[in-house]
This record gives sequence, structure tokens and C-alpha cells, in this order.
Amino acid sequence: MRRKRKACADQMPKVYSARWVLPIISPAIDDGAVAIDDSAIVAVGTRADVRAAFPDAAREDFGHAVILPGFVNTHSHLELTVMRGFLEREEHDFFAWLKRLTLARLKMTDEDFFVSAACGAIEAARAGITCVGDSSSFALQSMRAINEIGLRSIVYQESFGPDPRFASENTARLRAQIDDVRSLETNLARAGVSPHAPYTVSAPQLQMISQLAIDEKLPLMMHAAESKAEQEFILHGRGPFAEGLKARGIGWSAPGVSTVKYLSDQGVLATHPLLAHCINVDDEDLELIKNTHTGVAHCPKSNAKLRHGHAPFAKFLAHGINVGLGSDSVASNNLCDMIEEARFATLMTRVDRAGNDASSEPLRDVSAGAALFAATLGGARAMGLDDRIGALREGLQADIAVVSLNGSHQQPVNDPQETLIFSSSGRDVVLTLVAGREIYRDGRLTTADESDFCNRIKDISAKISGAA
Repeated sequence: MRRKRKACADQMPKVYSARWVLPIISPAIDDGAVAIDDSAIVAVGTRADVRAAFPDAAREDFGHAVILPGFVNTHSHLELTVMRGFLEREEHDFFAWLKRLTLARLKMTDEDFFVSAACGAIEAARAGITCVGDSSSFALQSMRAINEIGLRSIVYQESFGPDPRFASENTARLRAQIDDVRSLETNLARAGVSPHAPYTVSAPQLQMISQLAIDEKLPLMMHAAESKAEQEFILHGRGPFAEGLKARGIGWSAPGVSTVKYLSDQGVLATHPLLAHCINVDDEDLELIKNTHTGVAHCPKSNAKLRHGHAPFAKFLAHGINVGLGSDSVASNNLCDMIEEARFATLMTRVDRAGNDASSEPLRDVSAGAALFAATLGGARAMGLDDRIGALREGLQADIAVVSLNGSHQQPVNDPQETLIFSSSGRDVVLTLVAGREIYRDGRLTTADESDFCNRIKDISAKISGAA
């Protein structure tokens, strides 16, 4: 640990210490500490070394706990938080699920979407999530909500339009929406674009949005290779997505390639995008993803709950792909908790390994450390934010979570990473910092009136409950 210059007297650093510090980019530090000055990390090391470097700093010791980088949720839909538990009976039929979701949204106002997104952001802050990659049809309201709660974010304005005849009109609408969302950008919050999915956005519109992203230097996120129905649509031009377009008088000629190859042909991968899901991918797709510096948002719980299958997380890692974890919406997951997501992702790879026959290529085992990496620095890399967040290192932003390991459900602690992934949850978080600012501490949100938002979302839920 290098000693940093001391801050001026009216802005002294603060030193947080705990039984363990997990920098992610280096081994765990026993009896460690992190010093922050304003929004940045200025020292990481043992408690003794950090305190010696900053003898006059304010100090706080969290005892039997871990200090680590804040969790990165690479794929969320915070505006849909009000839909938690609302679509359970449709989960066996993805198209019925989408239809009921769409009908319910029509009953919501802009303010409703703001409240719903704010409640989602509150849940994230409580779980030690400091950064979200949020996909939103109402990105202006989502950005407003995320800013109020104090998270770091990229908010991707979604764009729809399967009819190629309206590609230019839809792209122009997206450009206008992005201009509005950009008006709310801050040092923490950035606007991006999201052509929704291969079955909801035409090829010409994909090309236009990709060029817009390149010209305007906008991050791009897209749902991709998410379901067997999508695979059937892209490869063979059959199935419910094709039938839906035909019923609307929209022509579709299947390209006969994988989704990833199709997106590459439309210029999407030239934007170095973030692709959510990537369940139905082969080794050629994975090499294409890697070679184009495309990130992947792995959403294991949502994938399983909607019966879409599970993405090859172990292969993502084996191919050296930048992969992070995502909750997707709580309408299809029910929780926004990256510790639980990491646990589920890890255990699913072990199910794969157990079912691997002798003739198959052996699957790489995924450790707790690898899952924790995906939940932090892996997510930051997938979103193109690793120059700012994702690890505890001098010079990076002070986006930090502190997780208590004092619970009876966590004892005894033999390895802090194993205990964190296999015995803990977001409910064990005791402190969340974003750019050095405390946004959650000891069961209480510090940036907004949580009870007010909870009461308001209950009213919205009652309003949409009659949706068909």
C-alpha cells in the first residue's frame, strides 16, 4: 500500500475497516481497511497500514464483516418493480406473460413508472448494489428515480419496431427520447440505447440504432439468444414470433444463422454492446462475442423462472468473455440480489457438470471467487465501467458494500468468499456507498423516504390488478 497525500483539513479521508477486505483484483486482506477521500478510494491494505497512512482520518470498524466493491447489476428493469408476483400464473407461457405485462403497463402513468423504478432502486441499494444497467421503455422516469436514490447507472432507452417500413421513424423517436434522458445525466448516471430484441426490432432499425450508438458514443444493450422461440424465429422463420408478425402483415425472412451472428451482420456487435441472457449460443457465437468485446449480462434466476433454460456461464468464463450478473426484472425473478444471483449461477454450473457425460468436453468448475468477480468487476467490465468501479483500488470510485458475517446462518466463517456466496444474501448488507456517499446504512435508506415509496407502489399495484 502506497501512502497517499493527506487531504486538506476540511475534507479529511475516512477509514472503513473490517475483519476482511475483498479487493477482487487481489487476495483477501485479513484485518483490512479502505480509506476514501470524497468520491474516490485513496488506500487499500491492512488496518494498521491504512491507519498509519491516515492517522487523523475518521474511522469506523465493522468488525466481523467484509468490505468489497459494490455489486453491479448488469441487467434490470426497475420500472417493472410493481409487477413483482403479478405474472406468476403466466410463467408457463412467455407470450401470455408478455401480453399481460403490456396490458398492465397501459394502466400506468409516468409518475407510476417513476415510483416503481424508485422502489426497485431502493431494493438495489439495500442489497449492496451500487450500479445498475437498467433497460427501460420509460427511461426518463427510470433515470429520475435512480438519481433520486443515488445509484450509479446506465439507463438504456428501449426501442421497438418489427416493421422495417417504420425503421427511420422509430429511430428518430429514439433519438428524441435519448435527448430527453441525457438532460438528466450526471457523473453517476449515463444514457444508453436498447433495441429491444431480434423479434421486436427490424433489421434496418437495428442497423440505424447501431449507427446512432456509434455516432453519439452511446452504450448499447440488447436482449439476445433468450429463448427457443427466438432461436426458431431467427433460424427457421417459424414459431409464435413469426406467426405474430404474419398476423400483423409484417414480412419476415429468416436469416438462417444464430442470433449472435445475425446481430453481428446488422452492425450491433460493432458497438461493443451488452447482450442480456445469451442462453442459446455455441462456441462460434462465444468467440464472436469475445472478439468484438461484447459484454454478457447473465440472468440465471430469471432464465430459469421463465423456463427459458440456462446460459453457459462456465463457458463464458472459459472463453474469456466479460460477463456480469443481472437480476432482470423482479416480475421474472422476484428479487434484486446479486449475492443470491451469484450463488444460483454457481450452483447451476455444478448441475451441468454432474450431468456431463463421458464423451462431452469437461466443464470448468466455477468457484465462489469467480462468481463474486462476475458480480463486481466482471459486471463493470461488461458495462464498460471498469476504469471507474468494480474493484477496491486506489484511484477508483468509492462504490463499496459492507456485508456482515455475524449471522448464525453464516457461522463458522472458514473463507469469507465462500461464506459470502453460499451462506449470505443482500439482507446481510449493512452499508452501501456510491462515490463515497452513504445511501444505505443499518436497515435505513439515507437518500429518500422509503416508506412513502412503499405506500405509493401499493396503490399502483391495486390499480393494475385488474389487467387482463
